[in-house]
Amino acid sequence: MVVHSLGVYLPESRVTAEEIAAWTHLPAEVVREKLGILEKPVPGPKDHPADMALWAAQAALGAAGLPGEAVDWVISIVEEYKDYPVWTTAPYLALGLGASRAKGLDLNQKCASLMGALEVARGLFATHKEVQVVLVAGGYRNGDLVDYLDPNTRFLYDLAAGGASLVLTRKGPGLRLLGLAHRMDPTLALAVKVPVGGTRNPLTPGNLSAFRLRVEDPEAMKQRLDATSIPTFLEVIREALAEAGYTEADLDYLALLHMKRSAHRAVLEGLGLREEQSIYLERFGHLGQLDPILSLNLAWEKGLLREGSLVALAAAGVGYFYGAAVLRLEGGLHA
Repeated sequence: MVVHSLGVYLPESRVTAEEIAAWTHLPAEVVREKLGILEKPVPGPKDHPADMALWAAQAALGAAGLPGEAVDWVISIVEEYKDYPVWTTAPYLALGLGASRAKGLDLNQKCASLMGALEVARGLFATHKEVQVVLVAGGYRNGDLVDYLDPNTRFLYDLAAGGASLVLTRKGPGLRLLGLAHRMDPTLALAVKVPVGGTRNPLTPGNLSAFRLRVEDPEAMKQRLDATSIPTFLEVIREALAEAGYTEADLDYLALLHMKRSAHRAVLEGLGLREEQSIYLERFGHLGQLDPILSLNLAWEKGLLREGSLVALAAAGVGYFYGAAVLRLEGGLHA
């Protein structure tokens, strides 16, 4: 299975570190240097998650020179907060792409959803010999749910908006998948959530302002992540590398989700990588599960990926999920 082509959609509107500083009452230098945000895309009135995913998917298929009818499966990783509640998006993507014969799935592991989608796609190619093309697409705008006056959710101030997509094919050229690894931390199952709008606490006229992402126990979450986050990132990357038959010394590029600047550096240092072997997404913020696709796209545009390059993708999603994938470039990439 190879990543044959990529598609990315980003809204035109941006907010800057200075604007975020004004909203949060933080010094702009803290936003830029500690949180690692110079600017980030924010949605316009037509930038809904499923539509952004569709536009990215159209770009990915176009780059590959494939019609919608060529798609065997659509795997949607459109975020749970999307155009409509209680609604699936794989059928909507298939409709918009003209993928009339495709089967589909909706998957959600928050910001680790791409890794889950790659695992499912690998299984589809392995068990269904007729499958030739799998499309993965997602849209994200959880930035709508950020309360910039809540210091306990400061790590979410980077949430942005956009869409991204992969076309996966059985044969190359492309980035051949060689290894995958996953971890889950159930101790953080309830750590981050929107506390209203579900069956436990339905929406009412009186609690609409609480429909924002909140941290249940900020100190406990901080202690747990301080102790486990970076080590777990390194573990899943190394496990995926081991499945592929490599070590971190063989890595050429790391596509890592956006995180605070010090954490990004810690992951690179833990793997013995130089800063130029990854792209820090300081001008894009955090597009959730789409960050690794965006990072790959930027790396390809900048000429950082060459024939034979060994690439790792790594992400984490609240819940708590961690995942990593290792791929090798064989014969070029369409983007």
